[in-house]
Amino acid sequence: MTQKTWFITGTSRGFGREWAEAALDRGDRVAATARDISTLDDLVQKYADAILPIELDVNDRAADFAAVKQAYDRFGRLDVVVNNAGYGHFGFIEEVTEQEARAQIETNLFGALWVTQAALPYLREQGSGHIIQVSSIGGISAFPGIGLYHASKWGLEGFSQALAGEVAGFGIHVTLVEPGGFSTDWSGSSAKHSDALPAYVEARKTMQRERKARAGSGGPGDPHASAAAILRVVDADEPPLRVFFGASPMGTAKDDYASRIALWEKWDDVSKLAQG
Repeated sequence: MTQKTWFITGTSRGFGREWAEAALDRGDRVAATARDISTLDDLVQKYADAILPIELDVNDRAADFAAVKQAYDRFGRLDVVVNNAGYGHFGFIEEVTEQEARAQIETNLFGALWVTQAALPYLREQGSGHIIQVSSIGGISAFPGIGLYHASKWGLEGFSQALAGEVAGFGIHVTLVEPGGFSTDWSGSSAKHSDALPAYVEARKTMQRERKARAGSGGPGDPHASAAAILRVVDADEPPLRVFFGASPMGTAKDDYASRIALWEKWDDVSKLAQG
């Protein structure tokens, strides 16, 4: 297997940490970004020059471009670019403040966009490369209570699908990884929460019951196990545009899309009426 060079955002914990370590374990090189690079000290001690820790807040477009350049200058190429940095914001739409909404979109959507733009010139020049966008089952479906998170991931899905068509001729692949529930810190200390409005007390209780039901009896996935899956994706000759991580997203997607088609068909006479 040819050695690969990775650029991964959000490597302090969760998927980013697991995937960085899996790549390093097999002899790849990793530019690993984090807001606090001291969280990577143990990896630096273990893997030495194979890892390049870079302090980065993905909201800073200029810093994103500088970080990607730093990685390229150090390693001489970029093979896999992983946009993993992000967080979940919990709040009903009426509850979300302007600042909270902008912060969610800035990190989850624009952060990935800036890193993608920064990497593309290097990948085009190489005539190869693979951009991994960490989306979510929340990138293709939507549930009450996390509307702005969904907005950020639906946006990521849209520009990434368009991007895949734009760069295929340069030998560049794009993959949207769409995890279900995993034992990461997504809904823990890294999550943000809007101040709750009393009007939504009952709706919030319903949301929590439905979320628990969606999780099912199998429980959340193991982030460590996801490492083997991401290596399978990046090593594929023809990687997928989209791939679920976890067992639960497939059922959610099938139910959601079946419901959409049924609804569109039910109202198809109105669709045709609108055409004139």
